[in-house]
Formats: sequence, C-alpha cells, structure tokens
Amino acid sequence: MGVDDTALLTIGAFARAARLSPKALRLYDELGLLPPARVDPLTGYRFYAPEQLDQARLVAWLRRLGMPLARIRRVCEATDTGAAAREVRAFWAEVEADLATRRDLAAFLVDHLSRKEPLMTPTTQAAHPLEIRYAALSDAGLVRESNQDTAYAGAHLLAVADGFGPRGASAGAAAVDALKRLEADGIPAGGLLNVLEDAVEQAGRAVRGVATADPSTGAAGTTLTALLWTGSQLALVHIGDSRAYLLRDGEFFQITHDHTLVQSMIDDGRLTPEEAASHPQRSLLARALGTDGAATPDLRLHDARAGDRYLLCSDGLSTVVPTQEVRQVITATDDPEQAVRELVDRANRSGGPDNVSCVVADVCEASGR
Repeated sequence: MGVDDTALLTIGAFARAARLSPKALRLYDELGLLPPARVDPLTGYRFYAPEQLDQARLVAWLRRLGMPLARIRRVCEATDTGAAAREVRAFWAEVEADLATRRDLAAFLVDHLSRKEPLMTPTTQAAHPLEIRYAALSDAGLVRESNQDTAYAGAHLLAVADGFGPRGASAGAAAVDALKRLEADGIPAGGLLNVLEDAVEQAGRAVRGVATADPSTGAAGTTLTALLWTGSQLALVHIGDSRAYLLRDGEFFQITHDHTLVQSMIDDGRLTPEEAASHPQRSLLARALGTDGAATPDLRLHDARAGDRYLLCSDGLSTVVPTQEVRQVITATDDPEQAVRELVDRANRSGGPDNVSCVVADVCEASGR
C-alpha cells in the first residue's frame, strides 16, 4: 500500500504532536523502534504518517516509565495488545522488586546512621530486651529414600536448605555450615547485611566445592532461606523456593519470593497462581546456590517485634500442606517444638512426597536470666 505524501507530517510537526524531540525520533528510527513513513532520497528529511502517532506516544510513555529501549522494542513487536500489556506488567514487577530492595536498604541506613548501635556479641546480647525461642525439624517424608534437606535453629541463626542433585544433601549442609560461624561472631548492627552477604558468598563457594569434588556425580545445588538474629533486627537471606513466613498481629504472610520458573510466569502475567499449582515445571528453580556463581540471593532487614512468629520451611511443606492449614498450626500451637512436629506430621499425612523441613521461632521479651 502506497503512502499519501500529502498527509505526511514533517519530523518537526510529528515531534510536536507526539511530544517527542526530533533528536529522539531520529534515535528511535536508528534503533528500528519508529521508522518514518518516508525519507526524502535527496535531503534525508524524515516524514511521518498521522497513524504513527499512537506508536510514538506509546514509546514516549514507556520511556517516561524508565523502560530501556531494548525492552520497548519487545513491547512494540508484541503480536497483540495482550502480549504488550504482559511485557509492561513484567517490567513494572521488576521495578517494584528493585524499589522494595532499595527502600529496605534506605530504611536500614537511616536507622543505622541515626542511632549507631554498638557491637552485638554473645556477651552483650543479653542486655537487649528481646530474645527468640526456636525449634527445627527435618524429615525424609514417605517417598524419598534419603533426606536432602537441612534445618537449623540456634541462638542467632535460623536456616533451611533444600539440596538437589546426586550430592544435594551435602550441598545443603555445606551452605548452612558456612553460615553457622555467624552464631559465635560479634556482629556490628551497621555491618549486618555486609556480614551476611560475605557469609552467603562463602556458602556459595562451599556448595560449588561440593559439586566439583566429584564431577562424575553430576551437578549439585541448594536453596537457602535463613534469618540472622541480632536482638533488635532479623537479616533475611533467600534464594530458591524454600520460604519464610511471618505471623504478626494475627496476620500470616509470606516474606520471601519464590525463585522458580512458574513464579516468574506468574509475575509476567502468563500464569495464575491456581494454574501454577499444577504446572509440570512448578519445581524448576530459576535461582539457587551452586548452579550459577552469579545467582544473587535476596537480602533484607526486618525489625523484630515481641509476639512475632517466623516459619522457615522447604517446599516439602509449602507445596503439600495448604497455606490455611499451615497458618492454623502456626497460630494455634504455642510451643515451637510442638509446632514443627505438627507441620511435618501434616506433610506426611498428605502423602509425604518430598523431604520436609521446618524452623519455627518466636520473638519474645527477654527473661532477664
């Protein structure tokens, strides 16, 4: 179909109508985002058709949203408006996740610079008004021949790891062992995230060491969800599909985000949570320790409150026992030891198809001992 030259707009007129600069239009042409309807063969002057205005305005809006040009190309090349909308939704989910991480870090820095807490060591910890009561339990379940999970609870560290591969049990144990040194070390509150980040890097190296110790056995890796307790704050590290939940003021909610293929599809709008529950690849991890040295765990800080209850668990619980049942146990069972036993029992009563591990920890006022 030919172009009606009489209806074309000059680049200047088109730029004003689209609220873009001629310089931006030339860039978008060079990148193939918005080629002109016609280019004068002698002068190289660009002309645009009025029907291109919608595309130009879309590009302008996406740029104002902060979307990179390469990502905008994917939106523009989408086969239908639904696919384009999903691409924008996925981009914004990534932005919000990044903003949440930076917001937490900013809040931590403001708090740290305002009060400059002293070094927290095992000897000074007793002076803090809060403490934790905890319990951990891991079980092979009713189907698996071995247990590749690791669950740990101590005075300063709570952790769950779910290993995979022929040496998965060793991988999970190595990751948790690398964090255990934090139990005895003095940790300055201002350096909490840095200390944890260093420890996680050591955990990743330890897991990769397990995987490479005997290459003939194949790849090995692990999830890791852990909380480091300082007496006033909890630092969270998370990678994979093990989970952390918080019960606070009667509300029970997940505080980690699964790093799985199906979760990324939910984030992109390609799956509903209901569809994901029965997806054949629901256990396929997008991030884990050991599989990729560049895989980055989530790191965040949480202020501790008396009355809070935390649950860490492997997917042997979260994918087997409905969340409402888990909430019921966590809400109704006072003793952490009894709670972890009841959760494992519920998983096994539901068939026990996987290893299951749980850690329950209560934040309470210090006893003064």
